[in-house]
Amino acid sequence: MIIDAHHHLWDPADRPYPWMDDSVVPIRRRFDVDDLRTATRDTDVTRTIVVQAVHDPGETAWLLAQPAPVAGVVGWVDLTAPDVADRLATIARPRLVGIRHQAQDEPDPEWLARPGVVRGVHALAAAGLVFDLLVRGREHRAALALVDAVPEASFVLDHAGKPTIASGDPGWRERMRDLAARPNVVCKVSGLLTEAGPDWRRQPVARYARQAVETFGPDRSLFGSDWPVSTLATDYADTLRTTQDALADLTPDERDAVFRGTAERVYLARASSQT
Repeated sequence: MIIDAHHHLWDPADRPYPWMDDSVVPIRRRFDVDDLRTATRDTDVTRTIVVQAVHDPGETAWLLAQPAPVAGVVGWVDLTAPDVADRLATIARPRLVGIRHQAQDEPDPEWLARPGVVRGVHALAAAGLVFDLLVRGREHRAALALVDAVPEASFVLDHAGKPTIASGDPGWRERMRDLAARPNVVCKVSGLLTEAGPDWRRQPVARYARQAVETFGPDRSLFGSDWPVSTLATDYADTLRTTQDALADLTPDERDAVFRGTAERVYLARASSQT
């Protein structure tokens, strides 16, 4: 059994998604659970974690209402709001497992280190929720500052820190080692095909996936498809197969950790504890 720890659902007719420009026309449409079930039908994926894609509490409410195979939701809340703890308390539980903010899109690269954000993440930790880090190299310093400022929180690094695979990213391994040195951070092996660009089959995607797992260890690594963004590169089954092939040298127990166990521990065990 496989848990997909990172995918999206959306309907641009319901709310605007500012990042959906003309470069992503093929996915600028509704993707719902029926589409997800079709995409995963011929795979061993049995449960999923759906992740927010816009700073809108309405989207989070919609995601929380989605049926199986969705087992957990990484939603959004305004972390800088003075009443963030109260806002978290009103969001449906136990399916809310974490919160994400698209820090990579903030004009200020130090946004994550702002005192108001740090206070908000303290509130997340107190509520037993994970914080997903969506960062590139530009936001790395602020991400480290946040992780160090809230040691009681659990953090998930999305898309292995979004390396610039197509153009080369000489600083990526050092950034990964920085975050892996913090025991409260785990890493998603996700989004690498689209980060590699349209010619991804000629890029060292497998090497980046292996290095991410080597750096964090299988017990702190987890698989995510990044569907339907990943369909800009290939279909769901090919994304899963490519990741499995890249990690084929892992032992059976190590593979189980990456493709099920870590996600179950980091996300879904928290949901169970709130029932």
